[in-house]
Amino acid sequence: MSAAASLVGMLLFAATGITLNHAASISARAQVTGLHAQLSRADLAALKAPAAADASVPPSIARLIDDRFGLDAAGKPGEWSDEEVYLALPRPGGDAWVSIDRATGEVSGEITDRGWISFANDLHKGRNTGSAWSWFIDIFAVACVLFTLTGLALLYMHAKPRPLTWPLVGIGLAIPIIIVIMFIH
Repeated sequence: MSAAASLVGMLLFAATGITLNHAASISARAQVTGLHAQLSRADLAALKAPAAADASVPPSIARLIDDRFGLDAAGKPGEWSDEEVYLALPRPGGDAWVSIDRATGEVSGEITDRGWISFANDLHKGRNTGSAWSWFIDIFAVACVLFTLTGLALLYMHAKPRPLTWPLVGIGLAIPIIIVIMFIH
C-alpha cells in the first residue's frame, strides 16, 4: 500500500533527480515578459503614506497586480524606499518582480519562465512552492520511509530461501559509501 501511495511521487522524484544532476547539459531559454501598468490616483495616494520597510502593498494594489499580471502580491512583504516599492515574487520554474514608483504610480516588472524542467526541479527541492507543497513532500517522504521499511521487513521474512538477499542489501549500502569515500573530496 505504501508503494502504491508513493508510486507517482517516486517517479517524479527520480526523474527530477536526473534532471538536477545534469542541469548543466540541459539547455533552457528563459522567457521574460515585461509588465507595465499605471496606478489610479487613489492607489498612488495610498502608496505615498509612510509604511514599514517590509510592509505589504495595500489590498487594492495587490488586486491590480493580480488582475493585470496574474501575480499574487497579497500579503507579500515589499521593500519600501522613498522612491519605490519593490516586490520579489519568486515561484517554481521562474521568477517575478514588480516595482512601483511612489511618485508617478508607474508599475513595471518582469515575469521569467524557465520552462517545465525548471518547474519540476523546483518542485523536487520545494523551492518557492508554498506550505501545501511542503506538506505534500514531507508526507511523501514519510510514505517513502514506510515503503522502504516494509520492504526491509519483507526481505527479512523471505530471506531464508534466498541466500543472496543480505549480500545484495550490503552491496546497496556499500556502493554509496565507497563512492563518497573514494570519489568525493
